[in-house]
Amino acid sequence: MHSNFTKMYRSHNCGELNAAHINTEVTLAGWVQKSRDKGFMVWVDLRDRYGITQLIFDENRTDKAVFELAKTLGREFVIQVKGTVIERESKNPNMQTGDIEILVSELSVLNSAITPPFTIEDETDGGEDIRMKYRYLDIRRNPVKNSLLFRHKVAMEVRNFLSNQGFCEVETPYLIKSTPEGARDFIVPSRMSPGQFYALPQSPQTFKQLLMVGGMDKYFQIVKCFRDEDLRADRQPEFTQIDCEMAFVEQEDILNIFESLTRHLLKEIKGIEVDKFPRMTYEHAMKTYGNDKPDIRFGMEFGELNAVAQHKDFGVFNSSELVVGIAVPGGAAYTRKEIDALIDWVKRPQVGVSGMVYCKLEADGSLKSSVDKFYDQEDLKKWAEVTGAKQGDIIFVLSGPAHKTRTQLSALRMEVATRLGLRKPDEFAPLWVVDFPLLEFDEESGRYHAMHHPFTSPKPEDLHLITTDPGNIRANAYDMVLNGNEIGGGSIRIHDKDLQARMFELLGFSAEEAENQFGFLMNAFQYGAPPHGGLAFGLDRLVAILGGQETIRDFIAFPKNNSGRDVMIDAPSVIDNKQLDELAIKLNQ
Repeated sequence: MHSNFTKMYRSHNCGELNAAHINTEVTLAGWVQKSRDKGFMVWVDLRDRYGITQLIFDENRTDKAVFELAKTLGREFVIQVKGTVIERESKNPNMQTGDIEILVSELSVLNSAITPPFTIEDETDGGEDIRMKYRYLDIRRNPVKNSLLFRHKVAMEVRNFLSNQGFCEVETPYLIKSTPEGARDFIVPSRMSPGQFYALPQSPQTFKQLLMVGGMDKYFQIVKCFRDEDLRADRQPEFTQIDCEMAFVEQEDILNIFESLTRHLLKEIKGIEVDKFPRMTYEHAMKTYGNDKPDIRFGMEFGELNAVAQHKDFGVFNSSELVVGIAVPGGAAYTRKEIDALIDWVKRPQVGVSGMVYCKLEADGSLKSSVDKFYDQEDLKKWAEVTGAKQGDIIFVLSGPAHKTRTQLSALRMEVATRLGLRKPDEFAPLWVVDFPLLEFDEESGRYHAMHHPFTSPKPEDLHLITTDPGNIRANAYDMVLNGNEIGGGSIRIHDKDLQARMFELLGFSAEEAENQFGFLMNAFQYGAPPHGGLAFGLDRLVAILGGQETIRDFIAFPKNNSGRDVMIDAPSVIDNKQLDELAIKLNQ
């Protein structure tokens, strides 16, 4: 019975019917989740985006042709049914529609389906690779579907909040000019201008600054950006930013607006009120947590031990630039095996530590360390004071070159916190990290690079260092950090043409290179550029953290894999020689 019995595919969705609808005639459409054939009776679970409704086909109450057709239904068949809502005998309290079922009178198969390569269930038997290949099937599963709906909700809250604050959404171009600063661009050949190329934007940076010159005052855009860089496990070649810019503002104005946005999102999306929104200098973050995006949901702050550990005959510490430790709560209970496992963890190439010293604060008040032959109880008590260790804790100590050792201890701190369950996904601790260095020196190229980008303004009080000590200039830049992840960053921009020219000079651009790359911006500044600044949030990461996940891929409809490939459509791919000829591109064979 393949009749199109009604032009209206559905009167209700599969998630809305309940006891109040009993004796109502309804039309539903969706996918067959599963069917159970008892011979004289067939039950079918019908699924759509909104939920699942149980259908019943009964030998005695259902038309014979309809009953026989019901027996042929396979998983993922697309069907339409008409029937009456009846009370379900064995109710299912775990289902939205668990009080009712549909006694089907008419059935139409809209499309048959072959057996899917994995089960369309919350807990599927499909590995990640196969699910990526058949992503359109994966989206039918609740975890993926709900992640996409969650992303939509976050994006709508962002749009509503910014619109209510007077921001205007403006679209900027995707085909732009390539710039050498930052990561590699994806380039797009131009057929109309042979031998010339567009680039896909790594961010709409210069356009949003030009919008400020144009008097738009408050701009935002939820925008795709592109970076052709080596991929890490949780990085995509294309990603989405909440991009914002404001005119006639200082750093404080921007921090206040986007602190309010973050509070709004946490309240509306998670029902959480955030009391504290601390601010921390870059220097403090590096010294206390070993990175510029610290997770402050837990303690384990660094204690620098040089003064209390370099006075004895322990050569490893004496020859180190930095000796630094953390106190792990409850760690005195660790067995030797557990400690060795952590030592092995830090010795992996990804962390690269050559060895680790530890000191337990036992319940009886004594201290037991792996270097007892060099240090007495008084020495070890000072270690405990510096690291804030209490009875029952263990102190882990690393040593070596300062920057490298801080980075290594930061990795250990995060790993220990994860193992102790201190990184709770339903707990949120945002903060601002401010006062970043303006420049970082690159040994390889022998010149300075902008730590943020070349349009970042120096702090006015550090401007005098531009000729004498550029490495110590602080930037008017800020990052927002949430649970150990940088979710956004920005800066006050340079709006003065002469200062921008000096900045380009400092970064090693010749006057000609600066003109070629950024002449359009410099020219615009001559027509009255207002003081301006902004920031961009990474939407993918923000949504993932709010959703209690670490992986952004789950919140992207059609993500790329770790090699930057879309395995579903098989891209990137080879293109036709005719297309290459039109683009004046010759491949080296």
